[in-house]
Amino acid sequence: MEVIYFLATDGIKLDGLLYTSKNKTEDIILSIHGMGSNCMKKRESTIAKVANENGIDYFCFNNRGSELVKYIRRYTEGKREKSLGGTSYEDVLEGYEDITGAIIKLKELGYKNIYLQGHSLGCTKIVYTYNELKDEQDEMLKNIKGVILNSLIDIPRTLKIYLRDKFDEYLAYAEEKERNNELNEMMPVEAFIHPISIKSFLRYARDNKDINFANFGQDNELVKLNNIDVPLFMRWGNVNEMIVQMPEELVDIMNKTITNSHKDIYYIDGANHSYEGKEEELAKQIVEFIKKQ
Repeated sequence: MEVIYFLATDGIKLDGLLYTSKNKTEDIILSIHGMGSNCMKKRESTIAKVANENGIDYFCFNNRGSELVKYIRRYTEGKREKSLGGTSYEDVLEGYEDITGAIIKLKELGYKNIYLQGHSLGCTKIVYTYNELKDEQDEMLKNIKGVILNSLIDIPRTLKIYLRDKFDEYLAYAEEKERNNELNEMMPVEAFIHPISIKSFLRYARDNKDINFANFGQDNELVKLNNIDVPLFMRWGNVNEMIVQMPEELVDIMNKTITNSHKDIYYIDGANHSYEGKEEELAKQIVEFIKKQ
């Protein structure tokens, strides 16, 4: 295991852990964590171990949304700037800069076959990034050999369900703060599952057209997901999972709607949103998926 330092494509300094197999390989899983998380998780180290045993390297890194609140540093034209970051202050669309920076670094290290893996919000960042790269016809797409989405959730719809009849009230509160140029102020604690700034709340609650692609059962085409034309792996749990439907129903919807000819979509019985206690089962299924390609 080695600590790797690199820059996002907009100059933010990032770091991560590279787990390497016994023999040199060109295959690697690039893992993107979810809200309030980081790369130091049992789930990450377990998947890395199983991947390494099968000749696949593993890289998980702390993107600018890791932890709740922290300072992030940007290096541009020899200057260093410091700003607030972490889940409470991140703009999820900037995950594009983090992921593309990580891909560039892995290519520099000699990897040619990259499997993008996300968990929860990390899945949202991956789907958004993949679609952006496709729109740009970026050369990086040639290195992406598969997409692995663990517990992708419909964030805008989930937020509305979570807040129920309070949603409009909190949105109005955030918009008032926006008019007063108080975007870095925090929302009331009841407005989200963890502390969140006005600007981040508005991204999920209002300015969400670029991430509102996981509206399972509402968008019958799931356009952004169907734009993924590399092999696609999707998993959920069925215990305290953050989905609206029962997992059996959701899996059925996805298998009927996703047109990808190399899809592997199901759920893991007994797993929760974080796959606690089911890390090895998830890891084995991911590696089996990769080895089939």
